[in-house]
Amino acid sequence: MDQPLINQKLESLRRCVARLESRSPESVEELETDLDAQDILALNLTRAVQLCVDIASHWIAEHHELMSPITMGQSFEVLAERGVISRELADDMRKSVGFRNIVVHNYETVNWEVVFIICHDHLDQFRQFAGVFMDPALR
Repeated sequence: MDQPLINQKLESLRRCVARLESRSPESVEELETDLDAQDILALNLTRAVQLCVDIASHWIAEHHELMSPITMGQSFEVLAERGVISRELADDMRKSVGFRNIVVHNYETVNWEVVFIICHDHLDQFRQFAGVFMDPALR
């Protein structure tokens, strides 16, 4: 794999997660009324998900014997099937793609309570994912 490229994406992912942690309000009610926080969290969540999809796609492309996934969520399924990530992490990441799609394509109104819960209880999934692809020399 092109580890320098992966490292660049991992650093971007780290910055997104840090931004999510630092800019998430203390309550759902506060988030529901803070348009700037909504924009910051939505943008950084979608970026974080996209970076993980990009890393997964890069890994899959390096393993030529694998068929390319049809959807972004399937990228994580492929990684789980190959033992690169756990099934639980793949499920969490697949759900995050669903959230990304809602925000990016405005499929439905964003539920800010869900965003709040993600930012306060589920950012570790991005850290777990990043840990799998981190350059062993940097650990």
